[in-house]
Amino acid sequence: MSLVFSDTTANTGILQQVRKFARVEAVQWPTANVVNSVNNYHDKVVGYAIGADRRFQFDDTNHTALPEGTTALTINVSDYSFLTDEQGNAIITLLGISLLQNGYYVPLECVDRTQVDTSTFGTVSGTPTRYDKIADNVIRLDTLPPATVASGLKFYFQRVGSYFTASDTTKTPGVSPLLHRGYVIAGAYDCALTLGLANLQPLSVEMQKEEQAMKRYFAHRNNDEIFVMSPEVIDSE
Repeated sequence: MSLVFSDTTANTGILQQVRKFARVEAVQWPTANVVNSVNNYHDKVVGYAIGADRRFQFDDTNHTALPEGTTALTINVSDYSFLTDEQGNAIITLLGISLLQNGYYVPLECVDRTQVDTSTFGTVSGTPTRYDKIADNVIRLDTLPPATVASGLKFYFQRVGSYFTASDTTKTPGVSPLLHRGYVIAGAYDCALTLGLANLQPLSVEMQKEEQAMKRYFAHRNNDEIFVMSPEVIDSE
């Protein structure tokens, strides 16, 4: 069932169910605490989804813009950082970089300094063709751009989820409804753990069940992909 954060009419929102499962009232467990718990759990879900989904990239469905952006290519500048998207969401990692050439974005080759000599990167002028990913969201182009080009670089990324606020009444977690119950259990578990409630152990068991369900969901999510068996070389020495 798809759950909104707060539903004061039917009392079926995540907020209301958290208090029901934890057996507390609003005074005992304020809304701000539930917001924190739900957002912390959302970080866990998003983090696991990004780690598990390599080809079918995950993105929170509440985001209103695609996980891509553009930035200026600056003359004689080889290092570029990509910290946030256009809406201020933190970028976790980059998936690719493209260079604007003749009206089209051409993908640049990503290389690793452990496999390719990158000692000359950023020292010679020329049109970039490769980049070294220095950190999760920082790159170094192989050559120094000879000119500044507006929106000369296009970058693709994965980012944090869209977080809840105390005033949300229509917003649901930006993941499959099959995973929404986990947000309720996580909030109730945090409450029971913090207040030392007697129902902590049952909630702990339910929390483990929800986390396992989440892992199974992302492990088998790409049903539209064709899996091909390939031989593996075994070294007998």
